[in-house]
Amino acid sequence: MRPSADPDRDRDPTGDYLLQAPVFHPALPFLTTIFGGLAPGKMVFVQGVISVEAERFQVDFQVGCSVSPRADIGLHFNPRFRPRPHVICNSLVHGHWMEETKLPHLPLKRGDRFELLFLLGEDHVKVSVNGKHYAQHPFKVPLAQMDTLGVSGDIFVKTIAFLPNSPFATSRAGDAVAKPLLLRSPDLEVPLSRTLPEGFRPGDSMTVRGLVCPDPQELRISLKTLDPSCSLWCFHVSFTDRRILWGSDTEEGHSSGAVLAPCFPFHPQRYFELLFLRQEDQVKVALNGTPFGQRPFPQHLAHSALELTVEGSLVLYGVQNSSQTSQEADA
Repeated sequence: MRPSADPDRDRDPTGDYLLQAPVFHPALPFLTTIFGGLAPGKMVFVQGVISVEAERFQVDFQVGCSVSPRADIGLHFNPRFRPRPHVICNSLVHGHWMEETKLPHLPLKRGDRFELLFLLGEDHVKVSVNGKHYAQHPFKVPLAQMDTLGVSGDIFVKTIAFLPNSPFATSRAGDAVAKPLLLRSPDLEVPLSRTLPEGFRPGDSMTVRGLVCPDPQELRISLKTLDPSCSLWCFHVSFTDRRILWGSDTEEGHSSGAVLAPCFPFHPQRYFELLFLRQEDQVKVALNGTPFGQRPFPQHLAHSALELTVEGSLVLYGVQNSSQTSQEADA
């Protein structure tokens, strides 16, 4: 199924075109970590197409992904198409559904494209459907506890986008723009190699978003000079011994360096977002919006051309290089 010829139908929430983003029907349920966590003012965007024979679909903001006992759900947003299109909103707390709210007059029907935008408040969410305000509903679970987004039902998911807060900002103000999570983009085949012709300078950042494969062995994200024998650092996730190393590649192809965390936060068939932020003399890393560690960065290589490589047991959904210099020029 191809994107619409109508150019206004294929824009993301920031107004940019969704390039090379085919309709994608994920295995159900579709679960992803909410990158950056939730905070008042954050927005989550879901775009897709409703099946022509749809009965219902749902978007759940939930606490983890436990099946037994079932994870709490702060917001269960459930469009239904029988007997007439409407939405059921509810919360699941300790295995029990709360009193549901029925919202009539859903401006969607079977076969429609749709865009849902969820604007989070301290104790409620505002929902817009195709750019128009539709509903406001309270949470029954604290906002900070909801860390997982679940989407399932009779739909084809095209794009999921998060407008995140920076994990390293002194204030928690939201970023002005957010790159959408493009599903199954052909430009993101693994192994991936990208040249950074201007190097990795103070203020620059790199973001890697992906999905861990069902039977993973390892993930490896490396930053190297153009001399292949010289590796600045390698972020290595080993699923065989459940360790995360951030150090250097040895000549034998193994990784050496400090173990970053006593726990192991990567899981098969779960999404992740890694953010690397360059400061004057070090690089910081955040995992799913939470600061995760840091290591020194050679200042004399700040402006040298570098190569970023991503390989291992993952499906890539986004690799973004952000230059502080280009941001200032755009401003």
